[in-house]
Amino acid sequence: MARWYYMAQGTKVTVRTLQTLFVCLWVTAAGLAEVRFAGQVQSNTREPLNGARILIKIPDKPLPVQAFTDVQGLFAAIVPTAGSYTVTVERDGFYPIRDRTIDISAEVHATFELAPVREMAQSVDVTSAPVGIDMETATSQRSVTSTEIVNVPYQNTNDFRQALRIIPGVVRDNRGGVHVNGGGEEQVMYTLNGFNITDPLTGRFDSRLSVESVQAVEISSGNMAAEYGRGSAGTMAIRTNTGDDKLRYTATNFVPGFENRKGLIIGDWTPRANLSGPILKGRAWFSDSVDVQYVNTVIRDLPKGEDRGQSMRLSNLVHTQVNLSPSNILYTSFLFNRWTAGRTGLSALDPISTTLDRRTRQWFFSVKDQAYLPGRVLLEFGFAANRTFGRDIPQGEGILSYTPEGRRGYAFVDAIRQGARDQFLVNGFLPSFSLWGSHQVKSGLDLDRAAYEQDVRRTGFENYSDSGALVRRTLYAGTGALSLHNYETAWYLQDSWRVRSGVLVELGIRTDWTNILHRWDWSPRFGVAYSPHGLINTKIFGGFSQIFDGTNLRVFSRPLDQFPVTTYYGPYGDIARGPALTLFTIANPRLRRPQYRIVTAGVEQSLVNSVMLRAEYMRRTGRRGFSFLNSLSESSAAPPEWAQQQFNGCTLDAVLSLTNQRRDEYNSIAFTIKQNIRRQYEWMASYVHSRAASNTVVDVTADDPVVVTDNRGRLPWDAPHRFLSWAYLPTPFKNWAVTYFLETRSGYPFSFVGEDGKIQGLVNQRRFPNYFELNLHLERRFVFRHYRWALRFGANNLTNRINPDTVNNVITSSGFLQFYGGVGRSVNFRIRWLGRAQ
Repeated sequence: MARWYYMAQGTKVTVRTLQTLFVCLWVTAAGLAEVRFAGQVQSNTREPLNGARILIKIPDKPLPVQAFTDVQGLFAAIVPTAGSYTVTVERDGFYPIRDRTIDISAEVHATFELAPVREMAQSVDVTSAPVGIDMETATSQRSVTSTEIVNVPYQNTNDFRQALRIIPGVVRDNRGGVHVNGGGEEQVMYTLNGFNITDPLTGRFDSRLSVESVQAVEISSGNMAAEYGRGSAGTMAIRTNTGDDKLRYTATNFVPGFENRKGLIIGDWTPRANLSGPILKGRAWFSDSVDVQYVNTVIRDLPKGEDRGQSMRLSNLVHTQVNLSPSNILYTSFLFNRWTAGRTGLSALDPISTTLDRRTRQWFFSVKDQAYLPGRVLLEFGFAANRTFGRDIPQGEGILSYTPEGRRGYAFVDAIRQGARDQFLVNGFLPSFSLWGSHQVKSGLDLDRAAYEQDVRRTGFENYSDSGALVRRTLYAGTGALSLHNYETAWYLQDSWRVRSGVLVELGIRTDWTNILHRWDWSPRFGVAYSPHGLINTKIFGGFSQIFDGTNLRVFSRPLDQFPVTTYYGPYGDIARGPALTLFTIANPRLRRPQYRIVTAGVEQSLVNSVMLRAEYMRRTGRRGFSFLNSLSESSAAPPEWAQQQFNGCTLDAVLSLTNQRRDEYNSIAFTIKQNIRRQYEWMASYVHSRAASNTVVDVTADDPVVVTDNRGRLPWDAPHRFLSWAYLPTPFKNWAVTYFLETRSGYPFSFVGEDGKIQGLVNQRRFPNYFELNLHLERRFVFRHYRWALRFGANNLTNRINPDTVNNVITSSGFLQFYGGVGRSVNFRIRWLGRAQ
């Protein structure tokens, strides 16, 4: 018999009725309960993408729900209820997914696939790559994509090192060296697909890459993550194309052109080709890029017949990705370089006889295995080998003469140099955990062996006065055959602590050990990124880092190399002093690694229409840098016994001892605005005000005849003011685009030199004229015989401004302060084959 209940109004309710009401209320509450939306973001080659941002629009709410992917590309977000939502997925360097409608329920596990930014061969309208806020790092980062490298009309668009000029904070000096954030060439760590590719001897980036092979370039500087070291000015990470399931092929400049440079000649010819696609669809892919460069150099200030030199360079890069399983990916790369150049160094002040014929070779191989393990763990193992060879051949045997009007005679260096580096690395993302927020911990180990050997024979050089009198003669003694090696080890630990979605704190520690110095050096890292509540498109970032430069084998090889022996002459040709020896030595057994402390602060703001604003301040101060200083005193003026036996009556000019006395300073403030427009169109403008100075401006070597007493001043690549802008924009005419490159900056500084080779006055007290370059081109894309083509034509240095790169700085010369070099206006054409039309 059923039991009855009576309510206040006297209504009868059965137990069965109460149960029915409870079930209805539970179902209604379940429909209103929050739902966890989870999924994964990966590339079109099934590679998980870390740091992708997912934005979920919530109806009737002004701000979307935001989530970020982890190292396995996984993400999770909470939405108010189950239902349909619009989702945006974006990551720097990839085309985003915008406003895709997704039915979200507790059972949904979504997978999003992003395609990397690449030049479009089809006439389709895609959404541009994002210019968004990256809240996955507090590090100061600047990047450039493959489309920007190909589209921007900088000079020598086949030269990857020239392409780096389009990045704010990167400049090229008058000799072609690349400098980042005011640092020397050897103060940047260059990596190719995660491995160190710098020269084993100098630490510089001398490798040749096809611009079509590059997927993206990312410069990290300032408060860098703990995995980055051995480069106080920053780390430049170069990622190359992998290919995908579609066969792609391009060819550029495959027809040589002619130019009128003091007569009709075959101009610089730079054919290059790229082929990429599947090895096994869905499992393995490859990319192969070949680049050939023929350069015909003509010096307009030299007489015809003595004014030109040619060089030929070959580069080939093969990169593969093989998905051994959904959780195990294998990457390989192989790079080969060969360069043959005659008459290098030819200029208005350096005739043919003073030049060198050069031959270089390099091969670089790397293999890396990534394993994605349960518990959101990623392990990475890798090995790379780098081998280099260089040959310098003078035009004849003799000595070089420095006169007030330029150089005469023969180059005095005849050299064979070989370098090698083997690198092993292990990296791992440990399981994430929660403690006052979420933590993602990464740790790694890096083992390097670098070796160098040379066989160098130097003759000598002479300095002459304006009247033609011999001032001094320097010859070389000792052996130039040597070998040197070094082992380096690094270990790091990094914690990315996300306090909440708009607050990220990065804490890291790194330690480096080097065999040459036999010491461990510890470097802390700290960074913070903050996005204020309600302003998800604003990022305020900053931090501090302590970084140690890599050990430069070239510095430690000088005491083992040849040394100069100088004889000084009076005004009437009599010997005033000499022979005088200059010796290099390492007497301090407790040398320390160069240490740099870097402070950064900045703000980024993403506006409507994909406009990005950025302002950043950086201060980098270096101490304990390596510097060879003269330790000669009156009490130690007598030469060593072996020198007295070899050079009768000799004296000492200098005993240059390696010290930790170098001090560097770099300060900069930079402003950048950039906009991405539909179909790969974009523009950028940047202004950087900076100061780069040191108390060791001139690097004293046995090969450099300059003598300096006060070595304080601005560094040779110091440019206090630099404005940079470039664009690739649509026109009112279909399939037509206009593109330009504009750079104007302060002229680089230089020093005055006396007839005896000594720097007069302050180092780098004068500057070249201000630099100005404007390149303007039009591009037409069309279909011909079922293939897509791109034809570009325009002018480099449109204003015909002569930007000199050489100066007569000898104060006694009749041509003192006369500038030379530079390239006038030139008309350029480029034809590209972009593959079959779709």
